[in-house]
Amino acid sequence: MSLAAKTKNISIVLYKPKYPGNVGSVARAAKNMGIGKIVVVGETGLDREEMERRSTHLAADVLDQIQYVASIEEALGGFHYIVGTTARLGKARGPFVSPRAAAQKIADLSRKNKIALLFGPEDTGLANDQLRLCHSVVTIPTSREFTSLNLSQAAMILCYEIFIASRAAETAAEAAPKLALSSELEGMYGQMKELLAKIGFLNPENPEYWMLDVRRFFSRAGLLSREVKIIRGVCRQLEWYASNKKT
Repeated sequence: MSLAAKTKNISIVLYKPKYPGNVGSVARAAKNMGIGKIVVVGETGLDREEMERRSTHLAADVLDQIQYVASIEEALGGFHYIVGTTARLGKARGPFVSPRAAAQKIADLSRKNKIALLFGPEDTGLANDQLRLCHSVVTIPTSREFTSLNLSQAAMILCYEIFIASRAAETAAEAAPKLALSSELEGMYGQMKELLAKIGFLNPENPEYWMLDVRRFFSRAGLLSREVKIIRGVCRQLEWYASNKKT
């Protein structure tokens, strides 16, 4: 499979970007590395002229194709593998991988799967609620003296690593299988959360925190659509049993 064919399956998703100039710079970086799709979540009034100044006319086609959506669930629902990015570390936000390690996996998966590279607002980055939707989380190593990266710089670093890894993977004999969509996984996680709360496995005061390890386990497994259906079927049977069990 050609490099262009694989990068066609990769999109950059910008969650609530604050500055149109940064979106333009991301479009330019994406175009440099062969990525042509950008999704913007929660912002529809970005100044086109400012975006064009930072993207240059050569990336105007990327700006023309930007998809604007209202919610992050809508933005990510059609992707098979989602990579979040963060500079803030913490037990509830990881586990973390380097851009190079993430790129190697993306280069393989993108042959049959739609990949989302998720970036947060310039001032706060992605919160835990957004990171829990991701299969993996990238953090870019920097000097301790100055850890802040501009949105477009972070996007360029990750896109560059993917570009290099994708070229190296062009001769790979067999691609990774097609994974379940994010929307399928979120439906499964919602069903599991209700069931596990019902049987007393989850702490009802903070179920999302206790679901983190469940999410991480299945993210490592890389579930296929048919496997998600099997798990949901098992959950339905367990729920029926819990509801009808004689005391």
